[in-house]
This record gives sequence, structure tokens and C-alpha cells, in this order.
Amino acid sequence: MRISPKSLAGRTLLVLLVGLTLSNLIGLAIYSGERHLALTTQSGRNVAERIATVFTTFEEAEPPARRTLARSMWAPGFSVLWAEQSAIPTEDRTWRAGLIRAAISGAIGDFPTDRIRVVQRETGGLGPPQVRAGRRRGSWMAGEMHMRHMRDRGMAGPMTGPMEHMMRAWQAGQVLEASLQLTDGSWLNFALLTARPEPLWSFRLLLSILVMTVGVIALSIWAVRRATKPLAAFSQAAERLGRDVNAPPVTEAGPSEVSQLARAFNEMQRRLGSFIRDRTQMLAAISHDLRTPITRLRLRSDFVEDEEQRQKMLADLEQMETMIATTLAFAREEADEEPRRPFDLAVLLHDLCDAASDSGHAVAYRGAAAATYTGRPVALKRVFANLVDNAVNYGGGGEVSLASAADRVTVTVEDNGPGIPEDQMDKVFQPFYRLEGSRSRDTGGVGLGLASVRSIVRAHGGEVLLANRKEGGLRVTVDLPYG
Repeated sequence: MRISPKSLAGRTLLVLLVGLTLSNLIGLAIYSGERHLALTTQSGRNVAERIATVFTTFEEAEPPARRTLARSMWAPGFSVLWAEQSAIPTEDRTWRAGLIRAAISGAIGDFPTDRIRVVQRETGGLGPPQVRAGRRRGSWMAGEMHMRHMRDRGMAGPMTGPMEHMMRAWQAGQVLEASLQLTDGSWLNFALLTARPEPLWSFRLLLSILVMTVGVIALSIWAVRRATKPLAAFSQAAERLGRDVNAPPVTEAGPSEVSQLARAFNEMQRRLGSFIRDRTQMLAAISHDLRTPITRLRLRSDFVEDEEQRQKMLADLEQMETMIATTLAFAREEADEEPRRPFDLAVLLHDLCDAASDSGHAVAYRGAAAATYTGRPVALKRVFANLVDNAVNYGGGGEVSLASAADRVTVTVEDNGPGIPEDQMDKVFQPFYRLEGSRSRDTGGVGLGLASVRSIVRAHGGEVLLANRKEGGLRVTVDLPYG
């Protein structure tokens, strides 16, 4: 199964799309890592500064005032507990906790990290943390320690206000717990609800990526089509040149490479046309120059007393004139500037078959009653007249059929002659090539008939195929595309 497209535009778009996708994925991966690091660093710095401020205040406060001071600092998502022991029994040794300890130490002023305990836990919204596995029990313990402290001091009551809001928040967020040892050996315990970074793959990000991708693809399609359009024009121009050497030249416009290619193509077409015209003029000049000595030889033949030799000489001179005229006609056919126009090909074939039949030859037409085709009618008439003559001369008659399809028309000429040896099928199209035996000079041919046929058919973008019939005879198939 083929995955890559065949066209240049499709392959270019595929490369652009794959490159765009890979670049977006790599960019998002880099951005995600940098974003997470930046958010973590900024969040850690803010937490460290807040803890450092509270710690400095407690160090300067007298012990009797510390409990009241701790209650005054409570806020949604932030609690402070001054106690004789740390609320963190086991210290977290992860790299993230180490970064937070270093940030707190730096914010306080080179505070010893061995007097700082940090742990960060995830909480969920699945009910009170104490009923779940012990992985979140520490976060709940911090709140419980505060509640126990308040009960011991006669301040316990319904969990309302900031404490209730904080407890609900702790059930669905990230909680950072930190314990710092004061100078007198007591511990200052913190529980902070830290902001969880918003997910990277938000609807807004996906929408922006989708809009940018669609925009880039649309712009790429426009640019690729604009860039490959001249190549399609060159393809059409090459096809026209194969049919008509005098076809209009390619427009020399566009980028420098395209315009340079167009100039080279037009120059090639001009040289081909000039070559064909020069060859035709050369053959015309040769034909004209040869007619003079042939005429002199014809006059001198009158002085030949032997009548048999005289007739042979005149036959050779006549054959020379025929060869010259045929060669000149063949060259002129290739340089023919007959305009293309629509005509009824079925009527043309029917008329040729009727003319041969009226001359007493067994030629019949089998095919559509009408088939409009755009081409050079005079040149195509020579093609099919030549094929019908060959069927009559070498096959004793023949049958002509026509079949039309959506994009082409096929004409078949069949005869009942001896056919052509398989190894000679291609050679018979060469100029002046003649088959021995079945084809002789008595028919008047010089070996340019099939060469002329193939030249005209190929000028129309078609092809001529030869095949021997199983029941005997030759089948000539002329395939002509429309347009």
C-alpha cells in the first residue's frame, strides 16, 4: 500500500505537515519543561519568603505571645502552629523537598537546613483524608494538631470560617508542610495549600494550535500550488510540442528558475521548428536540382535505339521521380502547419471505404455512424487512406472499424494478407524500409507509407500498433486521444 502521494504538490504538503507537527511537538515539550520549572521555582520562592517572614516574627516574639501570634496568622490555605515538637515525624528526602529547604534557608539568611523539615503531599476530593491510605494522613494531621491545640486552650468549637474553608481545600489540592526549629528548641509548623499548576493541554492552547495549523496548511497549499503550477504548464507544453512543433510558446514568467526553464524550453522548440523547416527546404532544393538531370536523361533516352533498354531507363527515371516526390511529401507532412479543427472521423473513414469499394475492392466499414474528433483532417485522411491502400494492395481487401471511449478513439484496419513477421514489426516504420517478398516495387511504394502514418498519428498524441491475426492477415490499430 502506497502511503506517500505521487504528485510533487502532495509530497511537499506532506513534508510541511510532518515538519510542522514535529516542530510543534518538540516546542511544546520544551515549553512544558520550562513552564513547569518556572512555576515550581516561583511558587517555591513565594512560599519560602512567606515562611521566612513568619519565622523571623516568631524568633523576635516572646514565648507567651507566640500562640496568639500563630492564631492571628491563620488564613485560608495557610496555618501556623507553634509546638514543642515537629508536625513532620519523617523528613522527605526527595529532590523537590531539597529545593524547598534550600529556598527557605536562603530566604531566612543561610538558616541551617538540618533544622528544616519539608514534605509535600497530594490530597484528593474523595472525602476526609484520614479515611484513605496513609499517603495523605500527614496533611490531615497538621490540621488535627491545630485543632487539638485550640481545644487544649479552650478555643475549640465548630469548624467554621477560614479553618473550614482550608480543610475543604486540603481535600483537593497540594499541601506543603514545613517545620522549622526555633532557637529555643521549639518548632514552628506550617501547612500551606500550594497552587497546582494549570494543565498544559487546555482548551485555549489546543484551539490556538488548531488555528495555527489550519492557517499554515492553507497557506502552504496555496504556496505549493502556486510553485508547482508552472511545472504543470511545462507538462502540457511538452505534450503539445509532441503533437505540434508550431505550438504556442510557454509564458516566460514566474521565479527566475521557472522563467529560465521556460526560455530554455521555448528555445528548444524554436530550434526543432527551424531544423524541420531547414530539412524540408533542403529536400525541396534536392528535389528541384534532381529534376533537371532526370529530365535530361529522359530526353537522351529518346536516342537509345534498343527499345527494351529505353523502356527500362524510362522506368528507372520515373521511379526516381516518384521517390523524390514521396520523400518531399513525407518531409512536408512533418512540417505541416494544418490547423486542428473538429470533424467527423466516422464519415471520413466511411468515405474512404466507399471509394475503395467503388473501385472494385473488398473494403467494408464497421463502426459508429458518427464520431467527432479534433485534429488535422487532411493529415489523418492520408493516414487512413494509406492503411486502406495497404490492405487492398497486400491483403486483397480489408475491414475498417471504429470504437469510441471516454478519452480516446480507436480505428482498426484488418486485411487477409500474409501479415508481417514478428521481428519486422518495428522496422517497417523506418523510412525507405521494405519487406522482401510480400512487398515489391511493383506496387509503386518506396517504403515511406507506414513511416508517414506513424509520424502523423504521433503528432496527434496517438500510437500505431501492428499485430498478426490468428486467422491470418494483419491488424493495424490506430489509437488517438481526444484533445
